Amino acid sequence: MKDLDLKKINKELQYKSPEEIISWALSIAQNPLVTTNFRPYEVVILHACTQVKKDLKVIWCDTGYNTPQTYKHANELIDSLSLNIKLYVPKQTAAHRDATIGIPQVNDPLHILFTEQVKLEPFNRAMKEHQPDVWFTNLRKGQTAFRDSIDIVSKSKDGLLKVSPFYHWTDEELDTYLKERNLPNEFKYFDPTKVLENRECGLHS
Repeated sequence: MKDLDLKKINKELQYKSPEEIISWALSIAQNPLVTTNFRPYEVVILHACTQVKKDLKVIWCDTGYNTPQTYKHANELIDSLSLNIKLYVPKQTAAHRDATIGIPQVNDPLHILFTEQVKLEPFNRAMKEHQPDVWFTNLRKGQTAFRDSIDIVSKSKDGLLKVSPFYHWTDEELDTYLKERNLPNEFKYFDPTKVLENRECGLHS
């Protein structure tokens, strides 16, 4: 996939439906997967992807700090969408970490270690084990400055093809998608590594 003309591809995909974008990506993929943390609106990418490829691998990196509502929402979607979940968790338990460093503030030097333990290490372990060539994400324009700089199809720092079928969609459009398909959403979500909603967590930047 080294020779792909991303500028041309994004222009061609700009007005395509998410399903058409997903189908295009799957047509060139050898080992695709989608990642999720079951945050608000994640059901959209999970539903769209599994409508096109039912057994698509779904990587869930659980920080161990999710809300009870998020865990309930995750279980509901895993069951209702028959998700092919591959679960990855930190090597340290939340209880162990709470007793040693807790949840450091962003300006605390320990925050880097915390983020590495609960998010980056499990994610990198998952990617190393599964070796995907196409990575479906629910990144959207307007979420962060970095995400404004990419497009529907981009490449990660490791050269992995990232595909964001809902990149140009607004919250209102996603709400309509959910309503039309009678899909649940859950807003009581907590990411211990971000603190601010518009801050990158390190997986995409």
